[in-house]
Amino acid sequence: MTVTDLESAAAWYTRLFGRGPDARPMEGLAEWHLGEGFGVQVWVEPGRAGYCTMVLDESDLDGRLAELDRAGIAHAPPQDATAARITPLVDPDGNRVVLTGALKS
Repeated sequence: MTVTDLESAAAWYTRLFGRGPDARPMEGLAEWHLGEGFGVQVWVEPGRAGYCTMVLDESDLDGRLAELDRAGIAHAPPQDATAARITPLVDPDGNRVVLTGALKS
């Protein structure tokens, strides 16, 4: 995810993931390791900031949205899509983070 200000973005992603970055391997870069072999990098690149999209599958979308409410991250209610429910979020630079979860039976 490309951003204009790393500290502002890191604060937002810290609230999103419920914890601070796992690594800051170099100036202008923060990483969250979300599982074995995958994660999210947030880095400063002002010319490209705001044009990224990330999709995260949630095993408990409603529980995750309750966590976002407690963290103060605004979001719309989940929408039914073809094969999942989705909730789009927007970070401070306008990058999209789409949370997905199973359709309700």
